Amino acid sequence: MQTLVLGSTSVFRQALLEKLNLPFTCAKPNIDETALVDETPIALVERLAIEKAQAVASEFPDALIIGSDQVAVCDGDILGKPHTFENGVKQLSQFSGKKVGFYTGLCVLNAKTGQTLSLVEPFYVHFKENSLTAIENYLHAEQPYNCAGSFKSEGLGICLFEKLEGDDPNTLIGLPLIQLVALLKQHGLDVLAEQK
Repeated sequence: MQTLVLGSTSVFRQALLEKLNLPFTCAKPNIDETALVDETPIALVERLAIEKAQAVASEFPDALIIGSDQVAVCDGDILGKPHTFENGVKQLSQFSGKKVGFYTGLCVLNAKTGQTLSLVEPFYVHFKENSLTAIENYLHAEQPYNCAGSFKSEGLGICLFEKLEGDDPNTLIGLPLIQLVALLKQHGLDVLAEQK
């Protein structure tokens, strides 16, 4: 099996990739994640996923490299990680009672051949009308300041939602595994065939 590399140091993405029961290495991609002028959210996350994979390719010249990036979009605004309690309150207050889109860019790069496959997987969260108290209680409890959209859907964040809409719940956590399995297969890596 070709070496598999996750171009990310996200503990959430690492935990998701572990579900596929394949050995992999993690590498930190050092890239500028700033959006380009007039860049759409979909174009942004696909570009960043590709750039993350490319950024670590020189370290792993024979590997299949996975890159991924995610943004939340509400009222036309691109929202990333809040980093602080105050920003978390602002994001979750903006989401209250709304349908929010989460777009996850995914790339699998064959560093040996240069073949790059990429896509963007959408996922939608319908938020309840959440009070400021509920939002603050949630943020104090889970402190999701390193998560796009200021919540962890795999934890207490679920209390903020009315419903989830999408093909793969893993997408919301940051790595669309259904699509990843398909891209790996296009590169010749059959996940189930590799199970020993």
